[in-house]
Amino acid sequence: MSNQFQDVIRKAYNAFNERNIDKCLSTMQEDVQWSKAWEGGYISGHDEIRHYWTRQWSEINPKVDPAGFVERDNGSLEVLVKQNVKDLQGTLIFDGLVKHVYTFEDGLIKTMDIELVEN
Repeated sequence: MSNQFQDVIRKAYNAFNERNIDKCLSTMQEDVQWSKAWEGGYISGHDEIRHYWTRQWSEINPKVDPAGFVERDNGSLEVLVKQNVKDLQGTLIFDGLVKHVYTFEDGLIKTMDIELVEN
């Protein structure tokens, strides 16, 4: 797996944790397909992601950090993610691992799906 894709992912997670939507969106295709873990379903494109995250951050405080990378046989990149989610008062909602699975097009994120980590 190209380190380029891992660098794109690290940039995206850092920007997300900084709440820098524009920087995060710069890692994605304009028509990116994104899983809405917080609400379920999918959204498409920068405007929908901006709206989703703005709404999400008004209710919860998530922090996500990549903990490992695996290239899958189909060419997608599986990222093991340490996820910590608190409400706005600081009460812990979730602290654990999830898998984010990415595909890329022209060096940018094309799709993101979420899978549970099996115990």
